[in-house]
Amino acid sequence: MSLRTAGSVLVVFLWSVAVVLGQDGWSVTYTTQSICALKGSTVELTCSYTYPSGTVTSTFWFTKMETGVEHEDIGQDPENAGRLEYHGDKKKDCTLRITDLRERDSATYKFSFTTDQTRGRYYGDPGVTLSVTALQVKVTPSHWSKRKTLTCKTTSCPLTSNPTYTWYKNGQVVTVKTSTYSVLPNAADSYSCAVKGHEDLHSPAVCECSGSEMQQSDLQQEENLCLKGVNSGHILYLCLQVKVTPAAEGQKTLTCSTTCTLTDNPTYIWYRNGWNVQDNSSPMYSISSEDEDSSFSCAVKGHEDLSSPAVCEYSTIVQYST
Repeated sequence: MSLRTAGSVLVVFLWSVAVVLGQDGWSVTYTTQSICALKGSTVELTCSYTYPSGTVTSTFWFTKMETGVEHEDIGQDPENAGRLEYHGDKKKDCTLRITDLRERDSATYKFSFTTDQTRGRYYGDPGVTLSVTALQVKVTPSHWSKRKTLTCKTTSCPLTSNPTYTWYKNGQVVTVKTSTYSVLPNAADSYSCAVKGHEDLHSPAVCECSGSEMQQSDLQQEENLCLKGVNSGHILYLCLQVKVTPAAEGQKTLTCSTTCTLTDNPTYIWYRNGWNVQDNSSPMYSISSEDEDSSFSCAVKGHEDLSSPAVCEYSTIVQYST
């Protein structure tokens, strides 16, 4: 199996039981029968094995079982290259670590080993069932107020280790540690969540409305304030906006615009789901269909605290001419 340095581990055990099957001294013991882990995290399938005599000549894990078909070592699958680490040995430990988990990794994993003795091949049932899940934000309207309840949940198996959650509003951490968050909807706001300690695996951002809309009188007032600031020698970075323009098929161009022209050749900073993805002198940033369910915002370097409202990919942004 190909080895690499492991990343952070986030594992949730649904049932923690030792399963031992075997006869005549042959056995495989799986410490945990079912595991639920977050997409992108690292998981360990821990097990041990015994045999009556001889020397172990080969070890491997497999997921597919077909009658009359040789078990396939998952370590030989090119799609698993660099993600599998066999931490076991050829004596009794058969622990396997899988990094950068993907949803297609969900399967039942079984360990097999061969010795130099007659009838020296053995595999252990029932194996370890791995379920890989992602986080998502569910929005529930209130029946008696304008507020909405956001719930951070998984797409498949539930996390049962009582994790602490981290919530983001427009890419900034808010002080909410539970799986639910009550908000007053605002067209300019986006929200996402993560499990504490694994903030790099946060959910896609959701926008409370489909677009960001501003009244014409409000826009004109901000333009006047901006021009007043320029005339007095102080540039006011007011009303940064993200314009969305269709480009080639499956692509769009985002433009960071302001209510008045900036004359100091600023460097623009782009954020995807609250994370810095580009610093450039150009106010434009290209995205593709792969960025679906992501939110984007921009800022001017040196004034990162004055970023634009976040917009969600494929949302409609209402623009006004000046």
